[in-house]
Amino acid sequence: MRVIVHGGAGSPPDEPEPRQATLDTAAEAGSETETPTEAVCAALRILESDPWFNAGVGSAVQSDGYIRTDAGLMTDDREAGAACGMPGVEHAIDVARVVKEETPHVLVSGVHAVDLADAFGIDTDADLWSERTRDKWDALDEYPDGDAKAHAEWVSERFGGDPLGDDHDHDTIGAVATDGEHLAAATSTGGRWLALAGRVGDVPQIGSGFYCTDVGGASATGAGEDIARLNLSRRAVQFLEDGLDAQQAADAAIAEFGDLVEGSAGVILLSADGDAGEAYNSDTMQTSVAGEP
Repeated sequence: MRVIVHGGAGSPPDEPEPRQATLDTAAEAGSETETPTEAVCAALRILESDPWFNAGVGSAVQSDGYIRTDAGLMTDDREAGAACGMPGVEHAIDVARVVKEETPHVLVSGVHAVDLADAFGIDTDADLWSERTRDKWDALDEYPDGDAKAHAEWVSERFGGDPLGDDHDHDTIGAVATDGEHLAAATSTGGRWLALAGRVGDVPQIGSGFYCTDVGGASATGAGEDIARLNLSRRAVQFLEDGLDAQQAADAAIAEFGDLVEGSAGVILLSADGDAGEAYNSDTMQTSVAGEP
């Protein structure tokens, strides 16, 4: 199994070595599985359990003080599943897989996604607060107050179009895998720091945070609203379908992204034959590749 994983596109991490070691472990774990779906899920579960990444136990806090997780999964037959807005769910990728494999839908949200996870034996009572996020929350000098309108005004006035004040905002995780015949792509996130309560970004949106066809798969990371507007993952795969190799396709997708918006982003790509590519216009994006198709 050939697997590529990313740990988010953003600012240089405080401790890149342990993060890279976890990414290497995740890629290796995925490469030892039997199917592309199992590969991406196995890799992302490891990263969701590491507080250095913005997913699972390392997730960001929304404006109401709650942490909510999102994830999406797609395979080369264009079947997909996603789940979003889930408090208490560490392994959001497992819920996305349930939506894909056990329901006729492509996206389930909020408390209903949590109920679905619980019904299929996925832990829905995880403590998603890391030491880092607790310290940042406790250090805030003010909090949004009042109804949803007041929250929206507070978020807009304080942050505008910036990445909401956390260097870890873009540390979304993703993976793409192929066995030489079939592919799967997946992405998981804890959102943006102090985003409006209930905000859902690119990650669980097909074509934005993740995309997969029989030609290749992609996972994106970065400024979620911009990625969603431009369908970054789908564009990357379309460049593959146009005949570019994986690295050329990744470069072309990020170049186009940078021409159209000011936000930063990154994307990983894997073709059906295992050709891997990655590109980003942020300061850094850590990745790891393991296995053969």
